[in-house]
Formats: sequence, C-alpha cells, structure tokens
Amino acid sequence: MEAPFIARKQEPYDAIVVGSGISGGWAAKELTERGLRTLVLERGAPTVHSDDYITEHVPAHRLPLRGRLTLQERQDTYRVQARSWVSGANKHFYIKDPDQPYVEDKPFTWIRGGRVGGKSLIWGRQSYRWGPQDFTANAEDGAGVDWPIRYDDLAPWYEHVERFAGISGQSEGLPQLPDSVFQPPMPLNHVERIAKGGIERVFPDRRMTIGRSAVLTQPLPGRAPCHYCNACDRGCSPGAYFSSLSSTLPAAEATGLMTLRPNSIVHSVIYNRETGRASGVRVIDKESRETMEFEARLIFLCASALGSTQIMLNSTSPTFPEGIANSSGALGRYLMDHHFQVGASGRFPGHLDVYHAGGRPNGFYIPRFRNLAGSRRSYVRGFGYQGGASRAGLFRPAEAAFGAALKEEMTHPGHWTIGMTAFGEVLPQEGNRVYLHPDRTDPWGIPQLVTDAKLGPNELEMRKDMANDAAEMLDAAGAVDVHTWDNHTPGGYGAELGLGIHEMGTARMGRDPRTSVLNGWNQAHDVPNLLVTDGACMTSAACQNPSLTYMALTARAVDHAADELKRRNL
Repeated sequence: MEAPFIARKQEPYDAIVVGSGISGGWAAKELTERGLRTLVLERGAPTVHSDDYITEHVPAHRLPLRGRLTLQERQDTYRVQARSWVSGANKHFYIKDPDQPYVEDKPFTWIRGGRVGGKSLIWGRQSYRWGPQDFTANAEDGAGVDWPIRYDDLAPWYEHVERFAGISGQSEGLPQLPDSVFQPPMPLNHVERIAKGGIERVFPDRRMTIGRSAVLTQPLPGRAPCHYCNACDRGCSPGAYFSSLSSTLPAAEATGLMTLRPNSIVHSVIYNRETGRASGVRVIDKESRETMEFEARLIFLCASALGSTQIMLNSTSPTFPEGIANSSGALGRYLMDHHFQVGASGRFPGHLDVYHAGGRPNGFYIPRFRNLAGSRRSYVRGFGYQGGASRAGLFRPAEAAFGAALKEEMTHPGHWTIGMTAFGEVLPQEGNRVYLHPDRTDPWGIPQLVTDAKLGPNELEMRKDMANDAAEMLDAAGAVDVHTWDNHTPGGYGAELGLGIHEMGTARMGRDPRTSVLNGWNQAHDVPNLLVTDGACMTSAACQNPSLTYMALTARAVDHAADELKRRNL
C-alpha cells in the first residue's frame, strides 16, 4: 500500500468471507457447519428476508410512476444499473452508481447488488450444470489454459448444492448438459409444447426443455413452493426462489458461529511475509468511516468476479507490488461474460382458444448443439438459447378501438408470439482485463476499477449462427413473420460485455502457477489460505449460466480448506 492504513484490530476469527451473495452465502453455510467461527463482511446495507421486500406485492398503480425510474435516476443514480432490469420497484436491491464508480475504457456494463444477499436477490435463477466438455475445451482447442479439475471432480458437489437449493427441471439425459437432482419441472405452455415437437422433428440433435431454475416446485424446510405471483424481482417472502437471505445465511446463522457485518467495505487483504499467508482484511465502515482490521486463518473472497479482483489488485505489499497472489501477472486478465442480445422471434398463428395462467418464473431452454460432434463450424465452442411463448396482452387493442368496440376487443387477448435469445461462450483473452486506475478513487479512497474488454473474432463469427439457427428453429416450430435481431454495435452499447451479468475470470484457476492465480481447490498458488470462489476463479465461460457452478466450487473449496486447517496445513 502506498499510504498507511491506520486501523483498529478486532477479535480474530477462524474464517472471513467477503461478500454475502450466492458464493458468499454458500461459503458462510459450509464453513460454519464445519464448526468454524466465521465473519461475513458485506459492503451493502442490512436486509431482513421478507420484511425488507417492501414492494413485493404492491400493485403498479400504487407505486410512484407505476414502478418506473425517474429521468434523474436513469441518467445519474442508476445510470449503469438501468441498462439491466432495475426499476422503481426493485432499485433498493441495486447499488447507486455514484457510490461505486468505475471507468469504462471500452463499453462494459457492471451490474451489482447493493444489499446483504448481493445479486442472489436479483439473479435470473437459471441453474445448469456444466458438462464434461466445458472442463476440457481449453486443453483441446488451445484457447486458454487447462482447467485443473474435471466434471467428475465437481459432480458430487453439484448434487450437494442442488439438494439444498432446490432446482426444478426435466431430466433429458444429454451428455453436454448433465441432469441435476431435480424437483418436478414447471410445465411448458401449449404453444411451447407444439414448438418443441416441430423443432425436434426437423432437428433431431436439438432439444427444447423447460428451464432449470432455482425456484421450488415442492417445499423445502423453511421455504414454500412458487405460487406464480410473478414478482421475483421484488423479493420472494416464501423463499421459493433461492437466495442467500432465504437459504444459506439462515443455515449459517442457525449454527451460532456466523457474525454478519453489513456496511463493511473491504479495502484489501493483509499479507504476512513471514508466514507466507494472508492474516486478515482491512475494512472501512461505510457509516462511521472507521477503519479496522479483522484477522482469520482462512480468507474467502466472494465479492463477485470484479469485486474480488479489485480487492486483490489493491492488496499490495513488497512481496506482491502488483496485487496479492499475482506472481503470474494473470490477476485482472482473461475477463469473460456471456455474449447475448441476439436471436429471433415470430408470431404463432392460431391456438386462440388456449391461454397460459399465472406468472411462470421460467422459460424454455435449448442446450448447446454446435461443435459437439461431427462437423465443425468456423468458430470454436457454442451457445444455448433461452426463450418463451406468450399471448399479447389486453392493452393491445387500446390504440385501435374505442367505445363498445374497445370493450369487446378487451375481452380477447392477442395472438401468440414466440422468441428466443442466445447466450454464447466468450473465450478467455489476455487483453480482456481490468486494472486499477492510477488516479481516480471512489468515495472511500479505493482506486476505481478500469474495464477494458470487447468481443473477439470468435464471438462475432458465432453470432451469425446464434441468429440464423434461432430463425430456422422458429420456422420449424411453425412460427410466421420470423425475424432475427443482433443488438451488437462495435465499440458501443447494446450487447457489450457485462450485460450478460455473468462476469468470469480475472483470477483464474489453473495447473501452472506461472499462468494462473488459483489451484484446483480455489486456493491462491502464492497464498494458500486465500481462496476465491466467485466468478473470478473461472478458467473458461462455457455457455450455461454459471451460478450453480459457483455454488458447487464454493462448497468443494470449503470442504478441502476445512480439512487442511484441521491437519494444520493452513
């Protein structure tokens, strides 16, 4: 550190977890259940499950601006967050952008949760295992370093977290998308079932299934199944959707071994040169601005991919002048996301005698089918699709009628539409990176993160198939008036990295300490009691949503670290 950090030392713990989102919640649960006194540090505000879901079932007409952001909020307070799903009804779950600024060298959207629970309160809940091919692709095509683990290493941990989290879905027996331990699936609607038949008849190598979602269809202890209220983005009092607040943090709290400290901004990790270990973290209290140090034998960074990397880059010392555990120079590099905002949609004629009831918090999923076997495309890796079919709403006729005609039209919903958007794998490129700005700091004096990343030639070539394949599948499904879209603008916004909200890499796992930051147990090669189990650890991106893999990696890492601690190896 360039300037002294004057801090008051606190009582030591067995473990410190930085972040309380999906990975942090799992780390807290697993550590405390192994008997370790654990401090969870969260920079966001305190949040009480259910009590703080203040807009959960408030109808739109009772919300200011019917739940929309004000112009000032869109242009300033939530300038970046507004590129995603933030609204006047859920803005309290997101950060305020002026409080946590960053610098975009190239367009990059960084969406962040602003409370205890992190992005587990705002995620889409799509939960997929990665397949065996996802852990070998780097080694096979050379576009990245080899993963230090394989699917079989993670399979029992997938099962471990699935049983606790509750994943609804349909078993399909696909090697590229291994089945989870499922709760009963949510149903496809009438038109989706017809589309599924048409697509699979014309394309036998493609499968449409209901999305695999961390939303309960059967009760679990302390949690009720989904009742299709369609207010997921405002919180879920019954605990039907998995979040840290409904699930892992209560489990950790029940052990009596967790201390949760909100409003705690982690400045950096403390490195002890004599022991070669991390000894604790430096913290700024967001309310009092008091600085303090907390000590522990294990440090888990679960502050999100870029959040954890920012902390590591800011943790400098004579041993690690470029950031803790950065002897490889890989820290901050190989930033990935999923590229999307490309697909197709169309109208589905007929079937006006059927409708769908309730607000199913899920859609259909079409797993990857490109570059798996047989012919190869002009790019490597692949993509999957998420989509859905629905009927146009009751307000559709309002512009075309009035009086008795309007009343008559309002009794009939509109036609069926169907669409899908692709999520494609982004390759790990050294030039896609983040680093600390040399001059700009945030309101707490911490250097701002600079994002410098863009889609590469492989992703741009892939996007052609992502659009065209969607259109040909909708044609096969029976849709008409099919059109494709691709919102990517070179050097601009619309499909920029970060928009997928699946940031990965920047502190990747690997076999060789010269080219990676972490080993196969998520331990830093250089500092073995420092572990990173959020998206920063990922060596490649696959095309499936990554959160279930973060959960499994975290549980596995805790199990190993606790064993090593018991053996006095840490």
